[in-house]
Amino acid sequence: MGAMQVDVVSSEESLFSGKVTFMVVPTEMGEVGIYPNHEPLLSKVRPGVLRLQIENQKEELLLAVSGGILEVQPNAVTVLSEIAVRSDDLDEKRAQAAKEEAEKRLKNAIDDKTTANAQAALAAAIAQLKALDYLRQRNH
Repeated sequence: MGAMQVDVVSSEESLFSGKVTFMVVPTEMGEVGIYPNHEPLLSKVRPGVLRLQIENQKEELLLAVSGGILEVQPNAVTVLSEIAVRSDDLDEKRAQAAKEEAEKRLKNAIDDKTTANAQAALAAAIAQLKALDYLRQRNH
């Protein structure tokens, strides 16, 4: 089957770079499963959970993403995301508080810039909550 090179990067840092045998990406067309030698694809990523099956590891790696761009080449996949959080860094209380704070900011936004910032914060919080939800379901 082989593996493909996957890079998940945000504007600040590289969140993951390594060999992956299978991954699931939340796109605007729904969840897309990608194996090595997948046909080229460019898609928008919606807030949700990236699931990576890393070569020679049993546990899949989860990354909560707030949206972004997915680019698939036959042996390399890149996900550019505004914000991404590794599953081991997730914290439900913090994510819930961030969501409420962002909703409040969105309601009180006075111009396009504050609206856009609040929407980005909200998308990030929702992505983290979705990832926590997925983890909960998987662990039962």
